[in-house]
Amino acid sequence: MPVELELRIFTEPQQGASYDDLLRVARAAEDAGYGAFFRSDHYLKMGPGDGLPGPTDAWITLAGLARETKTIRLGTLVTAATFRHPGPLAIAVAQVDRMSGGRVEFGLGSGWFEEEHTAYGLRFPPLGERFGVLEEQLEIITGLWATPVGERYSFKGEHYALVDSPALPKPAQSPVPVVVGGTGAKRTPALAARHATEFNQPFVPVDVAARQFERVDAACREIGRDPATMTRSAALVACVGRDDAEVARRAAAIGREVAELKENGLAGTPAEVVERLARWRAETGVSRVYLQVLDLADLDHLELVAAEVVPQLRG
Repeated sequence: MPVELELRIFTEPQQGASYDDLLRVARAAEDAGYGAFFRSDHYLKMGPGDGLPGPTDAWITLAGLARETKTIRLGTLVTAATFRHPGPLAIAVAQVDRMSGGRVEFGLGSGWFEEEHTAYGLRFPPLGERFGVLEEQLEIITGLWATPVGERYSFKGEHYALVDSPALPKPAQSPVPVVVGGTGAKRTPALAARHATEFNQPFVPVDVAARQFERVDAACREIGRDPATMTRSAALVACVGRDDAEVARRAAAIGREVAELKENGLAGTPAEVVERLARWRAETGVSRVYLQVLDLADLDHLELVAAEVVPQLRG
């Protein structure tokens, strides 16, 4: 039986990728029929490696891809609220959405990687304050986009104040899909219920994701929202091969062990990966999975999954 899942490509360019590298992957993903190309929003590499040529800005990258791709959807998993002020960020995302013809999806999170903030002179407040910043940014950005043309938008909160903004430009889409994620038990589900189109669980076990989706459903019901209007998604590292030797080669290329990848991600032959995805679908109700692709030079990896896994996921 088909698993009925959409697969998307998710990249981590802070680990070492130029714009041209990302363009090749985005075009390959588009040609292969993936639902979207997403990228992280980080300014510093994590773990081993030199990270060369250095970080690329998420929204500058997506602006370029908006003009150099045609159909694939584009987004962040996720933009850090600590990196940008909400007014200019709303302008940038709206502009990229127009540049793409309405293909942007906007992921926003609180930010978590302290070292990248200190490395580039960005303030890194305590978690409670960061979450408050995230709440206000979602309120402001969606409020600016929703304000009718010709009207003004004002906001006064603890962290931001906007006075008589013309709330321009508008995105091509109305509304722009908003992605929220995280494992917080109370504030995160409530925030998602108010603002998110999609709730994502990145790199967590199946049971943890299932519990968090239940919390989000409860938060939706609490404010009178139908939980069925919230898309459920997960992000998992991908390492797929035609046989065990190819799986091992791909795992070695990204510095990971096959056993660990099989336990925590999507690793193995296409048949093994389809079985794993079926479990995620059955136990969490996800309808979308982001494949974290770490070796951006290995375009055959994308083509293999598109040819051998994706056809088994269509209803």
